[in-house]
Amino acid sequence: MAKEQTLCVIKPDALSSKSIGGILSLIEKTGFNILALKQLSLPFEEVKVFYAVHKEMSFYNSLVQFMSSGPIMAMVLEKDEAIADLRKLMGATDPKKAEPGSIRAVFGTDIERNAVHGSDSKASASVEIPFFFSMLELIK
Repeated sequence: MAKEQTLCVIKPDALSSKSIGGILSLIEKTGFNILALKQLSLPFEEVKVFYAVHKEMSFYNSLVQFMSSGPIMAMVLEKDEAIADLRKLMGATDPKKAEPGSIRAVFGTDIERNAVHGSDSKASASVEIPFFFSMLELIK
């Protein structure tokens, strides 16, 4: 069985609070292989495209504004059950409800500034990974 891939994005709040090392450490300690990693800033219009699936939600405009407010770090992670394992490691969207020790419980501050984004399904990962990375950028 081939290992599964997922996208993980460290959000602007976690970059500005210098939490990259702590988040990457948790990811590696949980057995993920990092296939690709880059820091970038997304223009407002690109963030709108990335989060288009949420465009009818009340939080959409605030989310787009926040995600375009500063640099992010995008990465492709791989392991068996990568999507489910990353979702568990990230914790609940609201850091106050996240499992102790999860990324969001440790590094998140509120439901929007919750440190990380991760693909929620294979279908999402198949769209999100190529949004940030070409096949040439993925280490095999």
